[in-house]
Amino acid sequence: MDGRSAWRDNVFAELLWRSVKYEWIYLHVYSSVVQASTSILGYFECYHHERPHSSLNRQKPHQSYTESQPLVKDAAQPTTGISL
Repeated sequence: MDGRSAWRDNVFAELLWRSVKYEWIYLHVYSSVVQASTSILGYFECYHHERPHSSLNRQKPHQSYTESQPLVKDAAQPTTGISL
């Protein structure tokens, strides 16, 4: 952090919540907190798995993240012929 109350501290979180509010919350009417939270969780599922983002070359965030991760062998398989 650059110091106390720097505008750059929360800029990415604020941009995300702006998208949530303008694309989802302000367009729906909720009768309870449970209904609102369930609906917002659905928005995040769509945001990460179905919605392409221009900053990721029109890829979905989940797709971009999983493609950037190195392949890891299954840790549960023994590497030697010794059985316990």
